Amino acid sequence: MTALLALAVIASFGALTVAAHAGAAGALFWTSVIAATGLAAWLVQRLGDAPERGLPSLGAPFVFGAALLALWEVLVVGLSVPMVLLPAPSAIALRMASAGPLLWQDFTQTFLKAVLAGYAIGCGAGFMLALVADRVPFLRRGLLPLGHLVAALPVVGIAPIMVMWFGFDWPSKAAVVVAMTFFPMLVNTVAGLAAAGALERDLMRSYAASPGQTLWLLKLPAALPFIFTALKVNAPLALIGAIVAEFFGSPTYGMGFRITTEAAKLALDLVWAEIIVAAVAGSAFYGLVALAERAATFWHPSVRS
Repeated sequence: MTALLALAVIASFGALTVAAHAGAAGALFWTSVIAATGLAAWLVQRLGDAPERGLPSLGAPFVFGAALLALWEVLVVGLSVPMVLLPAPSAIALRMASAGPLLWQDFTQTFLKAVLAGYAIGCGAGFMLALVADRVPFLRRGLLPLGHLVAALPVVGIAPIMVMWFGFDWPSKAAVVVAMTFFPMLVNTVAGLAAAGALERDLMRSYAASPGQTLWLLKLPAALPFIFTALKVNAPLALIGAIVAEFFGSPTYGMGFRITTEAAKLALDLVWAEIIVAAVAGSAFYGLVALAERAATFWHPSVRS
């Protein structure tokens, strides 16, 4: 029954889209839009009662996303919204299909080079320094306040400096990503390494465990939830930092460069295509980190529940 209602919602919005493109946006059209939107909202609410895991849990977000895109298409076409204000999803999809090689080139420059390199270096350096700070108390007391200060620096302030230091190509964007991801990883890892309880520490000392054994068997497992929290926070943060950094100087390709130049040309369909590619890449990156977290911290109460 629910599947039939979902098909009815999709068919209703499909018919409304055809009517909007045919220029039949009268009173009956808008009444049908309101009715289809209400049906979609009711169906999403009903699907929200499905189990939280497995395929049934995907019903509500799928119907909600499909209805939102269809409503976007119907409203933009039905109200004759100009392209320079908001392009229809169909126009964005057509532009993505025609500009596939260009989008891939920008994605490679921004994500596969700047984001991944900066993310790996920033998170790795923050983790290694946290291990040192855990062993040196005065370094920990000095680094954490500095970490909070640097983490508050605006990316628009450090991006031009990095461009002047490292040039216009992807290394300067990777440097911005390093600056944005380093201290969240440092702060979270230091807090995680200190999360082991006093009883567990005393037990390791009673077993005459070395500092390396204590780190490997006690502190790192206790710190894993904190470390993965930093990794998940840094995943979208790295992409945002790389794109913003490209606003201040880049070669003639890159997602940030394309957004700024095409927005100046009022080619909003290509701008939205770049935004969608960035959103999908960031969400997929976050999802991979979340899957790794579930595999590595399967013993943690938050995962077992």
